[in-house]
Amino acid sequence: MENWLVKRARLTPNRVAVSAGQQHLTFQEVAQTAQKIAGQIAALGDDNSRVAVIMTNSLQGYLVIMGLQQLGKTIVFINRRLSVAEINYQLADAGVSLLLTDDAYTAELAVAQQVKFSQLPAGKPVTPVAEYLDEFVTSVMYTSGTTRQPKGVMQTYYNHWMSAMGSALNLGLTSQDAWLAVVPIFHISGFAILMRSLIYGMRVVLVEKFDPHHINDLLIHDTITTMSAVPVMLKQLLADLPAGVTYNPHFRTLLLGGGPTDAATLQQAAAHQLPIIQSYGMTETASQVVALDAADAQVKLGSVGKPLFPVSLSIRDATGKPVAPGTSGAVWLKSPTLTPGYLNQPELLAKNMQAGWFNTEDFGYLDADGFLYIQGREGDMISSGGENIFPDEVEAAYATMPGLQKMVVVGVPDEKWGAVPVAVVMGTDLSAAAMRRFGREQLAHYKVPQRFYQANTWHVTASGKVQRRLFAAELETLTALQ
Repeated sequence: MENWLVKRARLTPNRVAVSAGQQHLTFQEVAQTAQKIAGQIAALGDDNSRVAVIMTNSLQGYLVIMGLQQLGKTIVFINRRLSVAEINYQLADAGVSLLLTDDAYTAELAVAQQVKFSQLPAGKPVTPVAEYLDEFVTSVMYTSGTTRQPKGVMQTYYNHWMSAMGSALNLGLTSQDAWLAVVPIFHISGFAILMRSLIYGMRVVLVEKFDPHHINDLLIHDTITTMSAVPVMLKQLLADLPAGVTYNPHFRTLLLGGGPTDAATLQQAAAHQLPIIQSYGMTETASQVVALDAADAQVKLGSVGKPLFPVSLSIRDATGKPVAPGTSGAVWLKSPTLTPGYLNQPELLAKNMQAGWFNTEDFGYLDADGFLYIQGREGDMISSGGENIFPDEVEAAYATMPGLQKMVVVGVPDEKWGAVPVAVVMGTDLSAAAMRRFGREQLAHYKVPQRFYQANTWHVTASGKVQRRLFAAELETLTALQ
């Protein structure tokens, strides 16, 4: 296809493409600025096909991304919250020689050139690439493994295009669409918004830091129609939103990823006339591939919905054979949004593929109506005395316990049962006895955590997902509740 930015600037040159605070740029202005920045990056003399970027959701970061695409570069997105050692591993694995960072980033990394956005040299005009080839890898994002080093997920223009098509068919489009991007752009949930903006011709509203009061103010007074969020963000937005207050009349959808939310939160959202679409996706599938319509949220509580139009879904046993509805198994997907592979490690994708189907290594089941319920990661499941315990299910059961703010469940070895669940918690006036009583009212006895520990640090990724393995690794250092 034609260069998406060039094409969009030609189709709707005067439409606002991006807003950041009081700054607004049209698609034509974005295209012109991106070409200038492309010239500045080219002046650095780096011939590597890949360039790494560390950024916040800033206007300058957005424009650097657009500039790199005009040069035909593959963008290696780096999570700025990682340690120097973690980032150096990813830079080396990606084989990059140029790293571009926002001005606030100060760590020195092991790369040939590390250049702040404001330090880009003067450059000469460049001719943008004419086409965005379907098979071209435009982005690489590293996903953390539980037992091995992170893997670089490659995403092509075709992956992003088909993801945008599935999203458009699911959410619909209007001429006034504007998508608030506060989830990090260096994650797929954030970068996908930028790609869809070029395809749909919609405005992106960039916000660098999640502040619930500020976000609510934007959603009330701006004409934003859509926002991506994770459950912890939604809870904070609702806690800050005054009773009886609703978002602006154009607002249509809060797209929720990172796991289903609880009934109490959905009821709270409904009181504010806030439509929630819960979804399921991953870096390997270029954002969401399954979604639950707001109309089904109460009836199908806990479900992430049905596969989007371009996506096929199957639940399979350990041998790869499909299982009956209601039976748990591995979630397999067949989708045009699926990554062509992991950078430098083609064998890793191949081992999870079977006749075009991809094993996500998530566990779940389909109900009789075809709605998907995610029970957890294959590696997270706790096998206790022949029973399978899914931490997500246990955590969801405790969602309404008074005083409990956060909870994560992990498995620990046990001589009698093989493994048992324990929980790390954060909250006020919590006791082990009270937590056991509450759990036994909600869950089978073997699912109730055997011990409860007070958290010192809450380990989450930049997108708000719990890093379960880090909690498991520090259990011996935590204080047990009495």
